Amino acid sequence: MMDSRRILLVEDDVLIGMMLVDMFDALDLPEPAQATSNEEALAIIAAESIAGALVDINLGDEKGWPVADALAERDIPFAFTSGGGDVIPSAHAHRRLVNKPFRINDIESALNEFFAK
Repeated sequence: MMDSRRILLVEDDVLIGMMLVDMFDALDLPEPAQATSNEEALAIIAAESIAGALVDINLGDEKGWPVADALAERDIPFAFTSGGGDVIPSAHAHRRLVNKPFRINDIESALNEFFAK
């Protein structure tokens, strides 16, 4: 049975993804679903039940906007992640932004918002 707290991580940097998985473990959360591109993330969203997502704005040469749109259409809570300097489209301007480098308290706070919904 799938844990109802399963989160999708959309992050193209493997090392950052590993660090986030370690943070999830430290927070006693289930291992997250992981995607490194919009295509992978959209496939996971279509196939799995997820409680929320952390979506990196910059995924190599693409932006995470299609993932954000798909999550919003399904009413799945999410937050953006970024190293800085990004402008979030007005449709998602109300979404939380978690800045890199990540602090476990910021990740925990974002996830707690997801689980409260």
